[in-house]
Amino acid sequence: MNYLERAREVLDVEIAGIEKVKSQLGEGFTAAIDAILAVVNNGGKVVVAGVGKNWHIGNKMAATFTSTGTPAMAMHPIEAMHGDFGILSDRDIVLAMSYSGASDELIALLQPVKRKGVKIIALTGEMDSPLAEHADIIVSVRVDKEACPFNMAPTTSTTATLALGDAMAMALLEASGFRIEDYAKLHPGGAIGRTLLLRVEDVMRTGERCATVPSGHAVREALIAMTGAKAGCVAIVNDDGTLAGIMTDGDLRRHLIETPNLVDHTVDEVMTREPKTLRKEMLALEILNIYEEHNIDDLIVVDDDNRVIGAVDIQDMPKLKIL
Repeated sequence: MNYLERAREVLDVEIAGIEKVKSQLGEGFTAAIDAILAVVNNGGKVVVAGVGKNWHIGNKMAATFTSTGTPAMAMHPIEAMHGDFGILSDRDIVLAMSYSGASDELIALLQPVKRKGVKIIALTGEMDSPLAEHADIIVSVRVDKEACPFNMAPTTSTTATLALGDAMAMALLEASGFRIEDYAKLHPGGAIGRTLLLRVEDVMRTGERCATVPSGHAVREALIAMTGAKAGCVAIVNDDGTLAGIMTDGDLRRHLIETPNLVDHTVDEVMTREPKTLRKEMLALEILNIYEEHNIDDLIVVDDDNRVIGAVDIQDMPKLKIL
């Protein structure tokens, strides 16, 4: 057996399943997003229900919803019939998942949900199933086949359902005006939290660790300043403290080859004028984006009057655990 060939076949089948679900998107999806937004705006939440593999998919969906601004919980249909039904309030909405639409445990839950006056969104592959009949809104997750050779094990269908859940979460995120600052508040720990909560003023070098040299001075003095600050760059400043340019290790290496006695030349001949800069209130995430987009390692921090107040060196990022 060729394992790689088989793996690629499985992935192709699952990709085709996602494409199928994508092609079926229509009014049901739009109605589902509108209904969830109305519930959340009224102080309610999404309660995701499913059994078997869909129980695990539902937990992931609920976690993604919650982490992106749409309050959600997963509720197991069996446990719900024995007390966990208290999770559901009359302000909520149920997102019920069953590919066949005929899961006995899930169908048994729908009557109490309806009696409570809660709307039901169905994610199912069978549009004339009991689940679809009980639902207020139906979104199709129909796929042509499972990746299982027996067409039995939930594979393509669960992958497509999970992808659809991500699509719902992202549509809700944008529709609700959820911002990166909101995302940061929901992820206070770990690398994500540090990257989103830390600001430039929290990570920038200041004082002796921020190398500066006046415009018109010799490259030799800039080298001494960089060495003293253990920095990869030096900010070139005008008489009023405003930023004139930046000189980096890279600038020095490039000019050393072409310029004899470089250390005796002025920094103005070597520096990069109008460099990319940072403001102290910017997020650490924005630092990383600038590094990546412009392929640079050193950034100067300026105030509203373009005066130098600090510097950020890429070599500091791993120590802060935001790279």
